[in-house]
Amino acid sequence: MPKLHDLAVRLIREAAAIPSFSSYEERAHPWVRALFADQPGVTIEVVHERNLLITVPGQPDRPPVALAAHLDKINHFGTDRTDPLPVTEEVGYLEGQLDDAAGLGLVLAVALNPRKHPYPTLYVLLSEMEESMGLKQHPHLLRNGGEGLYHGMGAERLARHLIATGRVPAACVTVDTTPLFRGQAGTAIYAAHWEFTNLEVTDAERKATEQVRDFFLSTDPDLRSSNNTNDYLVYGRVFSTEAAQPVPSIALEPAIFPYHQIGERVFLHDIRSIADLLDAWLAG
Repeated sequence: MPKLHDLAVRLIREAAAIPSFSSYEERAHPWVRALFADQPGVTIEVVHERNLLITVPGQPDRPPVALAAHLDKINHFGTDRTDPLPVTEEVGYLEGQLDDAAGLGLVLAVALNPRKHPYPTLYVLLSEMEESMGLKQHPHLLRNGGEGLYHGMGAERLARHLIATGRVPAACVTVDTTPLFRGQAGTAIYAAHWEFTNLEVTDAERKATEQVRDFFLSTDPDLRSSNNTNDYLVYGRVFSTEAAQPVPSIALEPAIFPYHQIGERVFLHDIRSIADLLDAWLAG
């Protein structure tokens, strides 16, 4: 079996080739389903047509946790296209439409990871409409001209679906890409959604979030603590205001450059770093 980071690289390349532009996220669904076709006990639910919730059974004596990534890509091509998008592997990096193919490949690799020490049950949350650029700059390229769509709607729907069905996770870790490193390799952690959501969170939520954050920072001293906007804010807001228990919402982010353009690059070293962090956390 391939090592975790090798599997992640392969899945990122495959995800990057799928033209799952904002509002056309279902184009990635068959690929995701095929990955889990022979995985015993795994269930895949479609939530509001274009979001996926994958449940991967794990150790029954550990509380379930959620891993999240978004399915949608920004359409930078000026017209819709259904042919595979270009993606290449060079020395030290991948190049293609990697926001958020990088996060998608990483969380799916972890969910598929053959391991000696089973993880807790995983809820893999794959969301629609994380990107807002299409709504702002070219709504004519979105389904129905963007009517009824809004930024973060997929994460909101998935979080509320978990709450409504009694499956609130012990923590939610979103994997996306960060522009913070401006062309250099690097990985970042975001762990204070309230700085952007302007919520007065409970002491219990802050403490639970700090425990998860501190595990990641102590495991990888090179991880940069920062903050930025993505679906992790939506999960934080919904769980903080609507769940009956504190749910840490954290983002882990490999560097990407250029950002929100054709031909984005993500470093292989950073893919390995995020994969190792997730594996260490889930292995307990």
